[in-house]
Amino acid sequence: MSEKQNKEETKKKKPVCGIVMPISTIDGCTAEHWAEVLTILKEVITDAEFEPNLVSDADDSGIIQKRIIQNLYKNEIVVCDVSAKNPNVMFELGLRLAFDKPTIVIKDDKTDYSFDTSVIEHLVYPRDLRFTKILKFKDTLKSKIQNTYKKSKEDKNYTTFLKHFGEYKVSDLGQTEISSEKYILSAIDEIKDSIRDMTRTQMLERELRHPTRISRLNNKRAQMIVRQKIEEFKVENKFKTDYDIIENNKEKQLFDYLEDFKEVRDACKDPDVLKDIVDNMLVPF
Repeated sequence: MSEKQNKEETKKKKPVCGIVMPISTIDGCTAEHWAEVLTILKEVITDAEFEPNLVSDADDSGIIQKRIIQNLYKNEIVVCDVSAKNPNVMFELGLRLAFDKPTIVIKDDKTDYSFDTSVIEHLVYPRDLRFTKILKFKDTLKSKIQNTYKKSKEDKNYTTFLKHFGEYKVSDLGQTEISSEKYILSAIDEIKDSIRDMTRTQMLERELRHPTRISRLNNKRAQMIVRQKIEEFKVENKFKTDYDIIENNKEKQLFDYLEDFKEVRDACKDPDVLKDIVDNMLVPF
């Protein structure tokens, strides 16, 4: 066997480390910023002797949601960057945690912790990607990947998330069987319900902290005009649902689009009012 074949064979045998992270502009961070973060993560994962894999990537064509779910389920370990709390990232993290497979959560130092995942250790890196701090972060992440994977293989009771809240087992259904696809779809429905409840709770907390926001959202005329323009925006971009706007990271583009209309500006009076109305309308699921 040639040296080239040996290298290819070694590469094939490497366990896969999935990557879940933002890739488009969000929270003031550009797509170029996330590309730099992705490069850093791939370097660490490769150095840790794993094969890096952005879960949304694939060599073959197909439905992207199916591809993501398959990667989230099959990848031996996953590194999830929850910086900026991108909705897609949080949803994909929820899926991975539902599978209760080895997961490492990271975030930048400008992003707050989320209550629902605060039980999981988060590795923190500087958003400005300062060289000296990034070097330390890379060493820490490399060690975490290797040790987490090793522990998951050696400890039969290993858990990332679920078993912190009790013992979860698949019920004995006798001779009745369901396909893995049906099981995954059922898990997705449960996660959607959890995200919906979490979103409603967060909205209520924001309203309690900012009472004036409630009166803003009671502006029915402004809501009607904004809703009409959102529907026009969806038609122009060939989106079927409000969530398509979130999934394609078009929230900022939508906001800029709305601000261009005089009737929207006149009805809302203030950009903060417009933002509150849009945020309230674009609740996922």
